[in-house]
Amino acid sequence: MTQSADPVWKKNLTDYNEGLGVVYERIVLNEYLLKLRRQYGVETVLEAPLYGMAGVSGINSVALAQAGAQVTLMDSVPERLAGVRRIWGELALDGRAAFMEHDDFTRLPFPDGSFDMVWAWAALWYVPNADRLIKEMVRVARRVVFLAMPNRMQIGYILRKFVLEPGFFKTVDETWANIPRVTTLLRAQGLRIADQGVMDVPPWPDTVMPAALVLQKLGIRSKSMQGRFEGQGWQWSTMDFYTGKRPELKAMMEKYMILERMPLPWQIKTVWAHHRYVLGVKP
Repeated sequence: MTQSADPVWKKNLTDYNEGLGVVYERIVLNEYLLKLRRQYGVETVLEAPLYGMAGVSGINSVALAQAGAQVTLMDSVPERLAGVRRIWGELALDGRAAFMEHDDFTRLPFPDGSFDMVWAWAALWYVPNADRLIKEMVRVARRVVFLAMPNRMQIGYILRKFVLEPGFFKTVDETWANIPRVTTLLRAQGLRIADQGVMDVPPWPDTVMPAALVLQKLGIRSKSMQGRFEGQGWQWSTMDFYTGKRPELKAMMEKYMILERMPLPWQIKTVWAHHRYVLGVKP
């Protein structure tokens, strides 16, 4: 993995203003992770690699730790891992986490069946030989493997790829945004597919970029329009929710979950969902 020169994650190691979309994404993801913890008795967790989601790195598994699970976080970039360790310390959760620097994701340094759950969010396309990583995730998992990737059918993804940030797609292996490929690999490793579908379905497209920057790149120069997505009145931080500074954030995100909660087949939601996921369970 080679993201050490990426200024975005460096910025968010100290600037916790992630944007509305990322906060929404985390709240929805947390709900699913806690469901898995209850359903499968998850007490030990490996997130490998930890880098994938935009915003603050390394806090995807915080909800599991706050619920009592023991978490191991793996990253290949020492500077980022050090920042993640400090952030978990700010949350008083460093006692519930182990932080491991490791750059060979084709071989995870754990015995078979070491963790109840092994998972990664939007990370596969950063990893060379991600197929071998998936095999290793299955090997070290005792119960479940959970993987999610950006939904390449979603309009924001298409906009990002062809208009907003085409250069990004030269830095990743986009074939791993194909969740059916991941599903096939999990089945080949003997896992039963217990769940698959879409997640993170708010009423806005997923361009990854801040809204003000999207408007700028699209040539919309209206100061009043851009002003709606900038300044002190547009501060969104999951860290504020985790620390208890803004407990109302969860209720605020619930207001945007109309599509998320709509009882439609997930295949229909694919046209708008930001992520697709698959859950494999060991026999």
